[in-house]
Amino acid sequence: MLELIHVSFDVQNEDGGKEIIRDVSLTIGDNQLVVITGPNGGGKSTLARLIAGIERPTAGTIRLNGEDITGLSITERAKKGISFAFQQPVRFKGIQVLDLLRLAAGQKLTVGDACHYLSAVGLCARDYVNREVNASLSGGEIKRIEIATMLARSSILSVFDEPEAGIDLWSFKNLIEVFENMRKTIENSSILIISHQERILKIADRIAVLKDGQLTMQGSPDEVLPTLVGTSSAVPECKVGAPA
Repeated sequence: MLELIHVSFDVQNEDGGKEIIRDVSLTIGDNQLVVITGPNGGGKSTLARLIAGIERPTAGTIRLNGEDITGLSITERAKKGISFAFQQPVRFKGIQVLDLLRLAAGQKLTVGDACHYLSAVGLCARDYVNREVNASLSGGEIKRIEIATMLARSSILSVFDEPEAGIDLWSFKNLIEVFENMRKTIENSSILIISHQERILKIADRIAVLKDGQLTMQGSPDEVLPTLVGTSSAVPECKVGAPA
């Protein structure tokens, strides 16, 4: 279980301090799929980076299974079982897809194992297992490979920042199945997704709406989705296949 307790995050600029996240408290229970949504610029990606350890909160506490991890780095949190998938995945020149999957899993996977993870995200292992994770891969391909590494890690908390960005329609349908299967097959694991996509919101156990750095609503899809339609805080449906 992950707990954010009165978490805030400020940045300093020429005009002084700017508060990006304001007094956010959020709990993500075991075996839960939670989606954070809300208007662009509301602080969603920043909150995901705070959870992953890329940024440190200026106030508040983050706990993982009761342990205070507020001061831990991204590497230390990864060792505790938190995985993070970037909106724009990192490319690794000179590293093959098979090597990347082995690093993620922490063991020497066979080609057959790699095929299992790559097939889950709609890629043919024969075509990708020996390819370099570099600029030769399209945005959609690198995104799917990153998600495959998340599957290989089997983390207790997997954080996805707008996983639909750059994904084509067929892959998006497959992506929904990936999230649903992760929830069923990885014991005591949780998933946190930053997304505008209505179809991702609908499979969530809980939705949290973040606006201007504050949580304005939390609840089930049945409770939250009707409030997002036809209001000033409505969540737009992103066009799959276009940059988000």
